[in-house]
Amino acid sequence: MTVRLVLAVTDGDWFNTLRLANPDEVNFWSPSPRVFQALVPGELFLFKLHAPRNFVVGGGVFAHADEMPCSLAWESFGLKNGARSLLEMRNRIAKYRSVSPQEREDFRIGSRILTQPFFFDEPDWIPVPADWSPNIVSFKTYTTANITDRQLWEQIQRRLVITGSSVQQESLRYGEPYLIRPRLGQGAFRALVTNIYGRRCAITGEKTLPALDAVHIRPFGEGGEREAQNGILLRRDLHSLFDGGYVTVDEAFRFNVSSKIKEEFENGKDYYALDGKELFVPLRPDQRPEPAFLRWHNETRYLG
Repeated sequence: MTVRLVLAVTDGDWFNTLRLANPDEVNFWSPSPRVFQALVPGELFLFKLHAPRNFVVGGGVFAHADEMPCSLAWESFGLKNGARSLLEMRNRIAKYRSVSPQEREDFRIGSRILTQPFFFDEPDWIPVPADWSPNIVSFKTYTTANITDRQLWEQIQRRLVITGSSVQQESLRYGEPYLIRPRLGQGAFRALVTNIYGRRCAITGEKTLPALDAVHIRPFGEGGEREAQNGILLRRDLHSLFDGGYVTVDEAFRFNVSSKIKEEFENGKDYYALDGKELFVPLRPDQRPEPAFLRWHNETRYLG
């Protein structure tokens, strides 16, 4: 199987912050929104420090690319953005954009979301491939179809065996490159669900991003997965009602509102107006809510 790898230049402060935190996912962001189509989910995204430290120092499994306001990136990923605070992140973006740190704009940034990140100790750093050019300021793509490029894949795999990383699976046993199933963290789940629902509430059509949440149909702590089929994008008040069982979505993708809202709160007119409304679902069937998860919510959470 042929797979690609991206080797991207990264900020040393970003790398060191994350290396110490050892998170389950990271947001490799760019200071301006940029389309990223160099990888598909499951391929490797590798880190290279700024010159003169010309080494591959870590990486992660590519899960999703997007663009988003800086505030949403911080709310979704926090320290996993490689900054200790939103102010520090904004100052770093302003520096790369060559604008004043006092700029009030909610900067839109590019996000490459990586799961299962790994960070090598300095003795395990890998010299960059011979064809790496000092003029590269963003990234370079490699492919295992090329014999020389494949050596980079094999070097990474050997380091992962040494470090005991969860990314290392069966590749060395069978000798062939492979796609790795990304294990989404909460930030990646939120970014994915927000994207596939077109950045609008699946019930009301609301598009104000700060007012929207990626909702687990079946909670992660109760057997649910962080995957598209276990997610719905809802306005935050509907999210609270969904988690509390006051509303649900049935297997026909219809929104149902419990009589308990009126009984307990003597209100709910705005919510009852939505009762029976058909859910907006993604175009791709494999991204739509899984009926088994909806059934679970109806049977174990919905108050009827």
